Amino acid sequence: MLKSNANNSDAGKPPTLNVAALKYDSKKNSAPSVVAAGSGYIAQKILQVAIENGIAIYHDDSAATLLAKLDIGQEIPPELYQIVVNIYISLLEIAEEKGISF
Repeated sequence: MLKSNANNSDAGKPPTLNVAALKYDSKKNSAPSVVAAGSGYIAQKILQVAIENGIAIYHDDSAATLLAKLDIGQEIPPELYQIVVNIYISLLEIAEEKGISF
């Protein structure tokens, strides 16, 4: 799950929350795909479901904003693979800190 608090161009308004949830099934896909994405209220609901289900949340404003623009079910395009690598590394570090192995 990616989370972003992107800045709005309208001064005085709170930042817009953007989120994207990714899933990777090596048997079905050649790259991770977007399983949920949205901004504002929808983003809050997606984030709430992730938290309730113990899904790790990776915070990166630009990554979440870019990935939230992809269609649901769309595989991550090659030009965004580095974002996924960064997420994976971060999740591995968190797992290591918690003593979780894959």
